[in-house]
Amino acid sequence: MKRLMLVPILLFLSLITLKAQELDAAVSINYDQLSSGAKDKLVNFKDQVQDYLNNTKFTGQAWDGDRIRCNFNIFFSTASADIQYTAQLVVASQRPIEGVVTNSLMLTIMDNKWTFEYEKNQSMTFNPIDFNSLLSFLDYYAYIIIGFDMDSYYRLGGSDYFSRALEIAVRGGASKFSESWQSESSSYNKRVFVDNLLNAKYQQLRADVFDYHYNGIDLLNDPKNREFAMNNIVKLITNLYKVKDQIDPRSVYLKVFFDAKAGEIANCVKTHPDKGNIINMLKRLDPAHTTKYEEALNNN
Repeated sequence: MKRLMLVPILLFLSLITLKAQELDAAVSINYDQLSSGAKDKLVNFKDQVQDYLNNTKFTGQAWDGDRIRCNFNIFFSTASADIQYTAQLVVASQRPIEGVVTNSLMLTIMDNKWTFEYEKNQSMTFNPIDFNSLLSFLDYYAYIIIGFDMDSYYRLGGSDYFSRALEIAVRGGASKFSESWQSESSSYNKRVFVDNLLNAKYQQLRADVFDYHYNGIDLLNDPKNREFAMNNIVKLITNLYKVKDQIDPRSVYLKVFFDAKAGEIANCVKTHPDKGNIINMLKRLDPAHTTKYEEALNNN
């Protein structure tokens, strides 16, 4: 279980070497659509990005606990102007569930809008102030991943990291790469996503996300705590259903949440005595995953 600690400076310096980095990222790239010349310029790109994600201290504090397992799958679309590329990113992260060997999927996002500049073997150095079309994009998702992880261990624990992601989105919107960072109506948008996460309308959901994980699925396999855990899982659904008319059904946060959690939630509630009512609420809240909920309704 992760905790951020305040420690004496000498101990802090020793911890930096051991476990200050937060991510355990696996990076893959696909550049089948690019010319052989463009591919040659990207020969070390995967390793550079992976080293950057795994060796950067994004929080600036000692990180107590396991690194967050995550995947960055990059699909290149075009290469132009020698150093400019467009790509699609599929990013996912997970956290362990207490007492079992399985993990809980925290988020899975497909971002179709990424334009950036990269020179072969260029230096990659973390800079939280200046916007960089390549590194700031990676930083944004690092903060989202960390924020989601922290929200599952501390009530609203990810707020600081979502705020940092918002700062990047604002700077990106003012850059020459603004198209992929400005707010717009679409199924997924980086700026709208962090706006949702920090919006007062979604703070109860984020608080319930903490109880869903820390006091829910982490305790669900303990017979003594099973009823308490199940109540916290169901509480998220019922609380969200109460305010469904007050929040945008096209919310990016809701989409990201249910894209990751629909199968897990359905599996958790399929043995609940009132599963019919719970499943009906889920289908109203998340019609995109109706099939999963129907399967849970028909199976124990």
